[in-house]
Amino acid sequence: AKARVTEEANARQAAEEAVVNARIAEAVRASRRAPEEVTRIVVTKFHPASIVTDLHALGVRDVGENRQQELRAKRESLAPLEGLRWHYIGQAQTNKARHIRQDADAVHSVDRVRIADALERAGGGAPVLDVLLQVNLTDDEQRGGVSPADVEHLATHVAGACPSLRLRGVMAVAPLDESPASAFARLADCAATVRGIVPGATWISAGMTGDFAEAIAAGATHLRIGSAITGPRPMRG
Repeated sequence: AKARVTEEANARQAAEEAVVNARIAEAVRASRRAPEEVTRIVVTKFHPASIVTDLHALGVRDVGENRQQELRAKRESLAPLEGLRWHYIGQAQTNKARHIRQDADAVHSVDRVRIADALERAGGGAPVLDVLLQVNLTDDEQRGGVSPADVEHLATHVAGACPSLRLRGVMAVAPLDESPASAFARLADCAATVRGIVPGATWISAGMTGDFAEAIAAGATHLRIGSAITGPRPMRG
């Protein structure tokens, strides 16, 4: 009976992923972009490590986590799985920079000089770390992210003072009180500013389950998809 339940769960997982893949493919075609321009990151926050194993079997290689402790636990337990790339997408804290640096292949939430410097100091001979600048597209200064007006300054600092960080681009979450298309257009402007400083910083991490079509139309290269693939998020214990 347990085996039958597992098979049914795996089949449901595969079906959900196939639906999302089809929707992404349609959005890519509608935007007249090439499929290889868009990477789908599956966010597994609060889900058990076993879901990553199941996703890996379906071909998923990019996984996103919001919490450093959860990232570490899953990465350690899933070390035998080949080819996984771990994206840290949660708010970064300076006192956890060393652990984030050790466990993440890419950090999407560099939003101030202090966190950039902390990640740089935590390098210690480690491989170069891919980072993105998180941009705050709201009027709430308490939200995570650098203001669009300060993107150029932060990008210049990372590019000039943090040699072990590779600036890849920008990341943002669309505000709830604004159309995603409008918000992502502003993010695209920030991305252009960053490319003016680091021409190779072409990543735009934008778009989640409810707005990835608009993100793709605005040039997103990395989508952060959670519940549409993983199902409802378990209650935090």
